[in-house]
Amino acid sequence: MLIIMKRNAPDEALDAIKEYLINHGFDIHQSTGADRTIIGVIGDTDSLDERALTALPGVSQVVRIRKDE
Repeated sequence: MLIIMKRNAPDEALDAIKEYLINHGFDIHQSTGADRTIIGVIGDTDSLDERALTALPGVSQVVRIRKDE
């Protein structure tokens, strides 16, 4: 799963999302570019609600990556 932050999202919003994910047992990989930050969520993300994550402050888009079976 990828969480794409809004341009110029405040650090507090980014920290809150990372803390939430880590506290729920996920590993994360943060990629920060000139305009945006993307958080790669590593783990079984089936339990995460895309709509709830999208509603969090600073989040632009949530993209679920489907695994091939």
